[in-house]
Amino acid sequence: MKTYVVRLWLPDRPGALGQVASRIGAVRGSVVGIDILERGGGQAVDELVVELPDSGLVDMLVREIRQVDGVGVEEVRPLNDGRHHDPRLDALEAVARLVGATDVVELVDGLVAQAIRVIGADWGVVVDNEPEGNEVVARLGDAPSGAWLRAFVTGTASVSSSMEAGDIAWAPLPSSRLALVLGREGVAFRARERQELAAFARVADTRHRELTRVASRARHPSMG
Repeated sequence: MKTYVVRLWLPDRPGALGQVASRIGAVRGSVVGIDILERGGGQAVDELVVELPDSGLVDMLVREIRQVDGVGVEEVRPLNDGRHHDPRLDALEAVARLVGATDVVELVDGLVAQAIRVIGADWGVVVDNEPEGNEVVARLGDAPSGAWLRAFVTGTASVSSSMEAGDIAWAPLPSSRLALVLGREGVAFRARERQELAAFARVADTRHRELTRVASRARHPSMG
């Protein structure tokens, strides 16, 4: 069986998801997971984990789903890592890794890697908001320049502490003056994903304070 994550938007009305599931069954597919990413304005954005007996059925699957009135398919992506897609378990595993970080470098590198893995992004960066600091303290993927990212965070910070800008989203680590920024091509970040991003940033910020305090005490034993 081949496993795919299907992101779609559909009318937020009784029976709409059942109609989609029926269409998936028509191509011998099975829905093995559902995650609601956003609701509002009479629409919902969901991610379905779908198993298909053959990868050649993907195009037919999309055509069938689009036959349901008011339903659109935003993205279909394969799960190639052999793991069952479970957003809640993935998030817990990511938090456990962040809490287990033993130094700041491991923490910020892990924050970027785990946020990309769990939320889904093409690139991720931890930006330093201190004018005298390095613009970027951790990077994974083909991200914009550090100067652009810092300007983006600074420019949107007065509007909200966690911003959506289509395919770029960020959240602050307030006590450490850092910000986690994610980006991806062509797929907007939804409410659930922005909430996860902010939660990861809060966990990392708390661990950053702990690690900084431990390092400070190690340098100055009299402060312990």
